[in-house]
Amino acid sequence: MILENAKILIGDDSILARKQLKDVILSQGSPTFFEASNGQEAIDVYKKESPDLVFLDIVMPVKDGNAAIREIREYDPTADIVIVSSVGTQSQLKAAIEAGAKDFIQKPMNADQVKRVLHTRFERG
Repeated sequence: MILENAKILIGDDSILARKQLKDVILSQGSPTFFEASNGQEAIDVYKKESPDLVFLDIVMPVKDGNAAIREIREYDPTADIVIVSSVGTQSQLKAAIEAGAKDFIQKPMNADQVKRVLHTRFERG
């Protein structure tokens, strides 16, 4: 799939974190974006829009990222979810992977990590 044709969901309770991630992605192409400020919103947006790639924080209000991963993967076992979080403890990361996350990016975010994730999933248009 070409990045320009992709749909990407960014779930993070920080407006700044969502903007930073969006800016890095836009430097690589111009997909369609959806945003969520908590785990429940991320689940709802996923079910409505069926994005090709999801970036999720772990620590969010209403439902945390791990709960959102489990519900999204229950709804769609093929969901491609990448955790972007400053919570880098082994137990949190292990829980995210067990819930179905396919990758992890440590905050503060490194643009090269995001580009690597995009390049393994999308062609440039």
